[in-house]
Amino acid sequence: MPKTDAVAFLKTVTVFKDLAEPHLVALALRLRERSLKKGEVLFREGDKGDEMFLVREGTVVISKPVLGRVEQVLARVGPGDFFGEMSLFDQAPRSATIQAETDALLLCLDRESLHQFIEISPRAAAAFFFQMVQVFTTRLRESGNLVAEVTRWGLEATGLDLDSQSPR
Repeated sequence: MPKTDAVAFLKTVTVFKDLAEPHLVALALRLRERSLKKGEVLFREGDKGDEMFLVREGTVVISKPVLGRVEQVLARVGPGDFFGEMSLFDQAPRSATIQAETDALLLCLDRESLHQFIEISPRAAAAFFFQMVQVFTTRLRESGNLVAEVTRWGLEATGLDLDSQSPR
């Protein structure tokens, strides 16, 4: 992908929206392209990883195994979205499975390239990290709401009515 196309694309990604053009160019030079065919698995929960991915084209599904071969879809992400960012910050195994729902073109930012970007452009890196915290906060709130909803479903499924029980 030509550098100008990559820079124009980066401007559409939330975590890079506050970066000036020279910083976007510096970042674009560090990104690698990765294409996936429909149905192809990029990685599975538990795999090692040290990069995040930006969806340039297509759609990917983020899922977690539930029981046996049953997977729970957590999200579908498309152009301008990103995933896999936790592996940039911790060195824990991947927390979900990623599979292409359609043919997809991804841009990859690995930990080493991020560290180089931080050293070259600390102010731009600070803007990136601020936006990343905003995304993490939103995702954490959504996860908390999902846990509460699933817990409620479980209580309802057992027939347990907490409102009708008197406190002891």
